Amino acid sequence: MKKNELRDLASDELKQKEKDLRDEIFRLRMKRAASALDDRMAIRNRRKDLARVITHLRKKTEGKAR
Repeated sequence: MKKNELRDLASDELKQKEKDLRDEIFRLRMKRAASALDDRMAIRNRRKDLARVITHLRKKTEGKAR
């Protein structure tokens, strides 16, 4: 996920993206526990994507508060 893609999304879309990423991370953790996860870097990449989404969401909400 690119930073430019996140900048163009609205707050509602970012919240939905955050929820989707949290669900995906959960599913990946369950796969890892069952030893069915092929891509070991998938969880790390999704966590970084989630952090980017949260950061952009906070920037948008701070901008509205000012």
